[in-house]
Amino acid sequence: MKRISERCKEVGTLLILDEIQPGFGRIGKLFAFEHFDCTPDILVIGKGMASGMPVGAFTASRTIMDSLSDGPKMGHITTFGGNPVIAAAGMATLKVLLETSLISETLKKEKIFRESLKHPKIKEIRGIGLMLALIMENPQIADQLILEAKKNNLILFWLLFEKRAVRISPPLTISYDEIQTGCRIILDILDRL
Repeated sequence: MKRISERCKEVGTLLILDEIQPGFGRIGKLFAFEHFDCTPDILVIGKGMASGMPVGAFTASRTIMDSLSDGPKMGHITTFGGNPVIAAAGMATLKVLLETSLISETLKKEKIFRESLKHPKIKEIRGIGLMLALIMENPQIADQLILEAKKNNLILFWLLFEKRAVRISPPLTISYDEIQTGCRIILDILDRL
């Protein structure tokens, strides 16, 4: 990321990062780019920003924002802009994230997942914090694990670009006991596959 950021500066292009999913503490810092010693010119955020309320934001310097004021005029407006309930939810979310240990605990919770999810059918665990992907032996095992987990009231997801991956992205408020329970369910399913 740092090399990409430097290259953008060299050639005069803007670095635009999409933190709609990893932003707001999911990977152990308020924003993911903070892990990589770079600062984007434009940051796109949403999802965790207002604790489930529909919200999105496009953030940039005043200079960049001013460049968007013409051609077309107000070409950067948003469907959700200015909603006072959503704005209040966003402020409340930010306050909780900055005044509690939820963000710092994501890395501790990641460690529990990594220590607990050891199985011959899991070839690798990718990701940071509470945005993880189990890389399985093959896509069929990934499919079966996700479908069987659902039957056991555990929600896992696919990834569009890696068919062997099983995505684990629980809420930041997941408890340590819930992590252990989820890991046991995953291991039990894998033992049966």
